[in-house]
Amino acid sequence: MVCFFLAGSPIQAAKLKAFVSITPQQYFVQKIGGDLVDVSVLVPPGADPHTYEPKPRQMAELAKADVYFGVGIDFEKAWMKRIAATSPGMRVVHTDAGIEKMILAAHHRHENDQGHLASPEKKGHAPIPGKANPHHSAGTPDPHVWLSPPLVKAQAQHIADALVAVDSANRTRYVENLTAFLREIEDLDAELKSMFAASPGARFMVFHPSWGYFAGAYGLEQVPIEIEGKEPKPAQLKELIRHAREHGIKVVFVQPQFSVKNAEMVAREIRGQVVVADPLAGEWAENLRAVGRKFKAAFP
Repeated sequence: MVCFFLAGSPIQAAKLKAFVSITPQQYFVQKIGGDLVDVSVLVPPGADPHTYEPKPRQMAELAKADVYFGVGIDFEKAWMKRIAATSPGMRVVHTDAGIEKMILAAHHRHENDQGHLASPEKKGHAPIPGKANPHHSAGTPDPHVWLSPPLVKAQAQHIADALVAVDSANRTRYVENLTAFLREIEDLDAELKSMFAASPGARFMVFHPSWGYFAGAYGLEQVPIEIEGKEPKPAQLKELIRHAREHGIKVVFVQPQFSVKNAEMVAREIRGQVVVADPLAGEWAENLRAVGRKFKAAFP
């Protein structure tokens, strides 16, 4: 950050320029950086962060950035080296560092020897929020760590540390903003715990398995239609429909970035409805409250 001095008073010439991968991260960085940081989002609203390819104009803007905050989503694996190469002086921060990922294939449901779906609690190894499931050594790590308030506290600390490292002159303000944001996260976490206190083990059905960390944090169970990023086979769909009917599930949650064709088909078969739950919404805290209320309203 560059400052000029006029008549003894500092005039801020430019804010720190930060880039993030997805919109919820913009919320986090703005909470901690305040008016000291200008935050841009690489994956625009409505785009699929698993397969997104940055545009040339975005790569040109990245060359001007002071810091990039990654979160471990799929497109970063293909693009992070090129992102970092746009500006040798740009600090690249992995905000998911230190968080052991759950495995998407093993979030909630496993086939037993008869080919039926069995709940992990019946097998005695429900995933721990933010921890890898020790019973599954292979599979795709779940990147959706920003949907668990307890895990966002770790991400917030990484963001604050990076801003202080890049702009040490404003350390006090970043630390104060971090403290206030951590209080906000703790209040949200307590609110959600209270919301679901009377619903331990409650199930909700989703098309794309984005909400595993959220479910793990609040004692819920996510039942995904999509399996390891692939649409289910007919036999799997049939079993999902049977499971939904057996457990009184009447709502299939979808996110606006993906096709909802299979979700709508399942909803018709269970005489239910499709409801949007967006994991990439910008107003992070209010979005988690709103989605939490939708989940709770959908419980049998």
